Amino acid sequence: MPEGPEIRRAADRLEEAIIGKPLTEVWFAFPQLKTYENALIGETVTAIETRGKALLTHFSNGLTLYSHNQLYGVWRVVKTGSDPKTQRILRVRLGCADQTILLYSASDIEMHNSDTLAAHPFLQRIGPDVLEMTLTEEEVRERLLSPRFRRRQFSGLLLDQAFLAGLGNYLRVEILWEAALAPQHRAQDLTEPQLQRLVQALLAIPRHSYRMRGTMKSAHHGAAFSFKVFHRAGQPCERCGGIIEKSTLSSRPFYWCPGCQR
Repeated sequence: MPEGPEIRRAADRLEEAIIGKPLTEVWFAFPQLKTYENALIGETVTAIETRGKALLTHFSNGLTLYSHNQLYGVWRVVKTGSDPKTQRILRVRLGCADQTILLYSASDIEMHNSDTLAAHPFLQRIGPDVLEMTLTEEEVRERLLSPRFRRRQFSGLLLDQAFLAGLGNYLRVEILWEAALAPQHRAQDLTEPQLQRLVQALLAIPRHSYRMRGTMKSAHHGAAFSFKVFHRAGQPCERCGGIIEKSTLSSRPFYWCPGCQR
């Protein structure tokens, strides 16, 4: 499943195609959304916000379309009037004069006003988004050391969207390598230098992956990132020269260097 950087880049492409342009066509597959089709004609998309792996499409009339791609959903940008050949099932069409954005295969799609959006169970459950640029290292440190999270092993914590939204498996692997930490550690047991390295990596690694925008040489599920350990089992670690190993943690493949991740 794509992680936070890939979701944010997808949102950027959608914004570039449609933001600020009057909607000329609105279509929803689900019956409960049909009532909104006419109400959105002539309105504009004002922003497309990411909250972890969910997208919030904000309209000028105050409504917000909540969508979560889960495993199979995908957004596409096409020239208005064209219909891509695909076996996927179309769920949402938002069109303006020149370009149209299409959502295929997703099943978790809802329309909200400001009050109902604030009460959405998923949005209430997840933590702050690592790609929200107002999120600071101090806030991450406070969250990491909070009673709720400080006793959790990093192997599971860094996959938990309630801790920080937008993290996932390849980011978990690369963050722990950058911080030179083994996955069984807990925040409450770290030294001050270890804690500082981890806090910095928790923001720096996802944001670096986002900024690269596909220019790095390695890719995984669309990830624009040059991996240090992920998918590099049996290869030498560039930091210490040790051999990178692969195991399974929290039911996900985990790559690490026993030589320098202590």
